[in-house]
Amino acid sequence: MNFEELITRVEEWSANKGLDKAAPEKQFLKVIEEVGEVAAAMARNNREELVGGLGDTFVTLIILCQQLEVNPSTALGVAYEVISGRTGRMVDGVFVKSEDL
Repeated sequence: MNFEELITRVEEWSANKGLDKAAPEKQFLKVIEEVGEVAAAMARNNREELVGGLGDTFVTLIILCQQLEVNPSTALGVAYEVISGRTGRMVDGVFVKSEDL
């Protein structure tokens, strides 16, 4: 299954559960919760939990996009357009954009 098909399936699942009409503010809290689980998995060096946490983070973001009527692929495309021409350098293992150097 490709990414677009997975997005559609998550959106269908969300609609079947009524999440598509729920409060985006509450959904954003779920996004943050899942990001925290990713951080915990990284701290424990637990690859299985990391992969699951990243997947859960995608799911919560897709549902948030659905609630806000934002196409996830469009949002990703907009972000990519911004970063594609970005210049900068690595500083202590973190990419810092030129304007912040």
